[in-house]
Amino acid sequence: HPGTPVLTVVGPMGEDAVRSAGLVPVIVHHPASASTDGGDTTRAVEALAGAGATLVLFTGGDGTARDVADARPGETAVLGIPAGVKMYSACFALSPTVAGAVAVRWMDRGSLPTAEREVLDVDEDGVRDGRVDPVLHGTVTVPIDPGRTQARKTATAVSEQAAIRAAATGVVDRMEDGFTYFLGPGGTVGAVATLLGVPGTPLGVDVVRDGELVLADASERDLLDLIVPGTTKAVLTIIGGQGFLLGRGNQQISAAVLTLIGDDPVIVVATEKKLVGLGGRPLLVDTGDPDLDGRLAGHVEVVTGPRTASLYAVIAPESEGRV
Repeated sequence: HPGTPVLTVVGPMGEDAVRSAGLVPVIVHHPASASTDGGDTTRAVEALAGAGATLVLFTGGDGTARDVADARPGETAVLGIPAGVKMYSACFALSPTVAGAVAVRWMDRGSLPTAEREVLDVDEDGVRDGRVDPVLHGTVTVPIDPGRTQARKTATAVSEQAAIRAAATGVVDRMEDGFTYFLGPGGTVGAVATLLGVPGTPLGVDVVRDGELVLADASERDLLDLIVPGTTKAVLTIIGGQGFLLGRGNQQISAAVLTLIGDDPVIVVATEKKLVGLGGRPLLVDTGDPDLDGRLAGHVEVVTGPRTASLYAVIAPESEGRV
């Protein structure tokens, strides 16, 4: 609603965005320095809660969510606008547009139901060992608007390792000579790298061709330079418990990269257990390009083993958030 007053923090920590949206900033906190860090985020949330904010919106990933949780905002609800590399926590909206829709509903209704949700971050020791499992940092109060906030990422049980290897074997069996493959983050795709005998980057994107490592920990620019349309594929897995396929932790495989790859740009791999764990909820794509997300929506084949696959629904939450 144009002209609505919004409690915020001076400059780039909130005021600039409020003004650009046509709203009226009410400054409640000034950081001590123009160069800010996580501690400034914590102090900003403390100031907003102290000034009477009932819902605090923050932009970032799991690291920012940890800083928000450190403020111990109590009954003040918080909601993340997804914009980070890692977003495993359960306090984020499905997309920026969806976050805005939740905020509008909060204002129009006076509030929404709330619940305590987990703030997670990856276990750095596990990452060094090749595992990408989340650890609990704390909890925050989150507005509940069904279908608009993401679930937490689930950890991978040891008993799943055989199923992961089987799913990864299914991908390796489908790889073709002369094709370039972008191996995305995650333990399931990491198992593909292991089967190929190449070192994997647990939180990065690695490039392989004909079973050989071409480039480790590639950037978006690197990927764009290595694409040969018609003979390039991105190998992706889903985030267990959330269902995100694109837009969470694999931003190097961007809308520009997928568009340049061309039609049918991805190979999706996951275990049957991970799919069952979604409880029928669809996979999610959030590349930041609504047109591309719309083209990717529909159904995708998910490789689950050497000779098995499941056809699974995909939606673009950006379109789900329009009000």
